[in-house]
Amino acid sequence: MSTTTGPQRAPGREPGERPIIDKAQYGLAAFLVVVGGVVLVDALGLEDGFADQPVQPYAIPYVVGAVLVGLGILLAIATARGDLPEAEEGEDVDLTQGTDLRTVGLLAGVLVANIVLIDWLGWAITGALLFAGCAGVLGSRTHVRDIAVGVALSVGTWYGFYVGLGIPIPAGILDGVL
Repeated sequence: MSTTTGPQRAPGREPGERPIIDKAQYGLAAFLVVVGGVVLVDALGLEDGFADQPVQPYAIPYVVGAVLVGLGILLAIATARGDLPEAEEGEDVDLTQGTDLRTVGLLAGVLVANIVLIDWLGWAITGALLFAGCAGVLGSRTHVRDIAVGVALSVGTWYGFYVGLGIPIPAGILDGVL
């Protein structure tokens, strides 16, 4: 059995070698801190809700802003220490291939169609078409299941926002049915 008494070094680095620092991560860390700060400052302007509400309207923005600032600080610390994400353990992507502009264009077209049709058809229908359209563009071959899942998600989110949160979402041609 052997014990080590000296300082531990990161695998792949020689003693005294400075860690490789990805400076782009500092940009992301700064972005997170700035966005978190904006959320926190914006939350200061929110008015108090009713006294009987267990959670006031400003509580969630405070939490989100604090988490963003904290993550930005932690990312900056990790970057300064030389922590780098492992490229091999990430998503299996062939970086030699270019961007598939056809897929990006079709996804953008599905989104634009959703934006154009939402007032007329309503969220329940366009949300289902958005889900099924995106799934189809990305290679799904089970169209009936995609539409069924899209309908379940869009109707569920419509009721969640309209009934649960009191936020009106267009019902479109299904007004009076939903």
